[in-house]
Amino acid sequence: MTDLDAVVVGAGVSGLTTAVCLAEAGFTIKIRASGTGDATTSYAAGATWSPYLVESSERARRWSFETLEVMRELAGVPGTGVTLRSGVELAPEPPPWRDRLQDYRPIESGWTLVAPVVDMPAYLGYLRRRAEAAGVRVELGPVGSLAGLDVPLVVNCTGIGARELVPDAALVPVRGQVVIVENPGLTEFFVEESDPPVYFFPQGDTVVLGGTAQRGDENTEPDPDVAKLIIERCARVDPRLGEARVVGHRVGLRPTRPEVRLERAGRVIHNYGHGGAGVTLSWVCAREVVRLAG
Repeated sequence: MTDLDAVVVGAGVSGLTTAVCLAEAGFTIKIRASGTGDATTSYAAGATWSPYLVESSERARRWSFETLEVMRELAGVPGTGVTLRSGVELAPEPPPWRDRLQDYRPIESGWTLVAPVVDMPAYLGYLRRRAEAAGVRVELGPVGSLAGLDVPLVVNCTGIGARELVPDAALVPVRGQVVIVENPGLTEFFVEESDPPVYFFPQGDTVVLGGTAQRGDENTEPDPDVAKLIIERCARVDPRLGEARVVGHRVGLRPTRPEVRLERAGRVIHNYGHGGAGVTLSWVCAREVVRLAG
């Protein structure tokens, strides 16, 4: 007989945030995951608030805006890895949600704004500490099937892993690769909605440079040729980045799907398919899990 109310499967941003919300709502929770920290897709994210590679729907917009408010609040909490930074975004058309953006100002080919920028290694660490402080246990190990977990409730936050675990053929990986360099003095972020996307996010002593959006590519090893192109594209925007010392590489597979799957099916609650918007949707999707669990 288990003393657990639920097991959350997955320890990326969706899994950790969901575990936090469930535990703080009074549920007794364990996280089961094949990997944590740098073994998750979330670790490789840029990241900033952006409804990227996710369904364009009224519910996704609502989830995005409500999570944006939470991320702004977390930016004022030391140790979260979340900061509010000014930056530039270039795109053919202004976003329909521009009235929700802080300090939005149109410029040629885009706009400037202030947005939450997230140091994902630090943020994942914060979420795990917050979960454990609420009583969540983290257990590493593969999960062969959701049905095989002997608990009253299973919450599936496995991202691209749900393709085999559910299984769900609608999930398609979109490969993202980034390069981490020493920060040569940048304080503002940059995003260009091109193909491939070009972006960089200052994270204190380092800068995350990106990126790629390689649909159907499942290679999780850094590609040196791709890394070289990423640096060259970012250096065209700010030449200082071309001379910055490379300190790391990260690769993640964004779990894209025509629609986010957020629903209860018997004793399983599914919360996956967030594409490139895992952080952007995380808090409201997690709160919806709590509602479905109740």
